[in-house]
Amino acid sequence: MTDTLRHSDLAALAAALNDQRTRALDLVVPAREMTFDGAALRLRDVDPVLTDDGVTDPNGRYVPTGVGDEGIAEKLGIPVKYLRRLRTEAPDLYDANVNGWLSRSADSYLVRLLRGDAETVESRGVLRAFLSDRYRTIDNFDVLLAALQGIQRAGVDMPDISADLTDRRMYVRVTHPGVAVYAPQLLDGYRSPFSGRTGTDNPVVFAGFVIANSETGNGAFSITPRIVVEVCNNGMTMTRDAMREVHIGGRLDTGVIRWSADTQRKSLDLVTAQTADAVATFLDKDYVTAKVAELEQAADAPVTDPQGVITTVSRKLGFTEAQQTTILDHFIRGGQVTAGGLLHAVTSAAQTLDDGDAAWDMEAAALPALALAAASTR
Repeated sequence: MTDTLRHSDLAALAAALNDQRTRALDLVVPAREMTFDGAALRLRDVDPVLTDDGVTDPNGRYVPTGVGDEGIAEKLGIPVKYLRRLRTEAPDLYDANVNGWLSRSADSYLVRLLRGDAETVESRGVLRAFLSDRYRTIDNFDVLLAALQGIQRAGVDMPDISADLTDRRMYVRVTHPGVAVYAPQLLDGYRSPFSGRTGTDNPVVFAGFVIANSETGNGAFSITPRIVVEVCNNGMTMTRDAMREVHIGGRLDTGVIRWSADTQRKSLDLVTAQTADAVATFLDKDYVTAKVAELEQAADAPVTDPQGVITTVSRKLGFTEAQQTTILDHFIRGGQVTAGGLLHAVTSAAQTLDDGDAAWDMEAAALPALALAAASTR
């Protein structure tokens, strides 16, 4: 019911977001007017609403996604692991727990729904987010268009763009080959586990950044600088320099969400302006050169016990056993037995993950992994 994409191009992302937009429905509903039946939200007696497709009857059954379950658990104070277990093992207890806490609440919640294609109310669609009624939505499709406008406004020729779309977030990776920097120390002796090309022969990195947004309460709109290695497309995100905008606004009235044109314009103008600022700041040769120099300070530290270091780093950064195995494999194939080699192993391993959220988390952990590996040799 929800579209997910991995390593997508811009056209596929835009098509998926536009499809979701046509099926989206946002409602603010008092807790005491909600009912869960068969571990799904059932809306009854809600007035028809006007959408882009005309008059829509929102009543019916909406099955929560994993993200939806997390929102319900958080807002109602139910342990999420327990709620997930009830969904699979005892849906009747799921309903009893959720309905019991809803009946005791005086709050209202924003439910973000996606209507399905079925005609019957028994399979109306999905509940993709259960949020505070103070959550200010900035939808992915609008963010994408505003960000592209910001890139254009900054006077940059269309850069390389790839994207991931998950139930949690949209990630748009922007790389500009026109801003290239040599990083011979960082890439000396490194071999791509994908192509076999060497960083010694081609020690080039490109400037870039990642635009991320969540429609479901999983993080602020952000723009994070990124350096991309040409020989393997490894990406190193500089999370300390990220620009962020939290999705929190005024309390919403009960009913269908209709943001004013002025509110929407101000939000998207900010996205456009921040993207233009990101282009000026992050797609800059001096900025990239300075960041490469920072990385090179730790990259030369030798790693004499790869298994031990990777195990320790994985434990501290929360990598799974499967991820740890992949990182070790990429470290060996990369041929660079240094802290920098571990940096490259983490970023190349991130590219192989099927889950876009897990890939983002792993890539964001690459610089902390570099620091931990370098510290282990002291």
